[in-house]
Amino acid sequence: MDFLKIVKRRSFLSEAIYISLNIALAVALMIIIRSTNSILPAFGLLLLSKWRVLAVRPRYWFANIQGDLVSLIIGISYIFFLYSVNIAGLDIIKTLVAQLILTIIYIVWLLLLRPQSKRPYIAAQSGVALFVGITTIYSISHGWPASLVVILVWLVGYAVARHILNNYDDEVHTTLLSLAWGLVLAEIGWLAYHWTIAYNLPILSNILLPQVSIIMLCLGFLTYQAYNSYSRYNKVRMTDVILPLIFTICIIIVLVLAFNGVGVGAIRY
Repeated sequence: MDFLKIVKRRSFLSEAIYISLNIALAVALMIIIRSTNSILPAFGLLLLSKWRVLAVRPRYWFANIQGDLVSLIIGISYIFFLYSVNIAGLDIIKTLVAQLILTIIYIVWLLLLRPQSKRPYIAAQSGVALFVGITTIYSISHGWPASLVVILVWLVGYAVARHILNNYDDEVHTTLLSLAWGLVLAEIGWLAYHWTIAYNLPILSNILLPQVSIIMLCLGFLTYQAYNSYSRYNKVRMTDVILPLIFTICIIIVLVLAFNGVGVGAIRY
């Protein structure tokens, strides 16, 4: 009986420490950005928080880094979003409110979504990483060479696909399919590099929402539904993909036809 009490006490203590450290990380990143107005110290802290990835034998480093790419993408995006708000030229109160909103969202990711291991949550984690990763790339890549943008888009596509596919039993084709999905997104990313439409976000000034991130998220959702259907029934059932297909087509049509004008809050760059 005493042993059970000790185990429960230790479990509660470890849980409290875990929550406290994650909240402290999110808040510390915000404070660093606000006080230094630089992303480099924040990057340093974020990488330091990933010490467990390399706390194994070197032969496991590559696998661990691949496994942590989704979390790293979201952490890097969080830093860039904080920095973008910081240099937006808003008054102190508005800047603080916007950064607090971003910090709360990141804490929700760290404490509620990232620890989950069930398949729907894994898909949600990949969807979030895809959306914020692509948004970050196209928000900061003005003037960058097309090759660098395409490589970064490919990396995001590879990371999110691998994150989902590792949750299935098809270990043989995981790498191949991840590379293929990264290539598909890289091709879309190359097209978007030459014609990008972005939308202003309320409150989060200086953070633009690229149209391509919405389109890629919809295509990713459709592809996930198709693969999930195939993994269960050895074929893609139309009943499993018809609604996601209609939804994706409708979203793309609306974005391309109705929201491509600068006059409706879109910015072309």
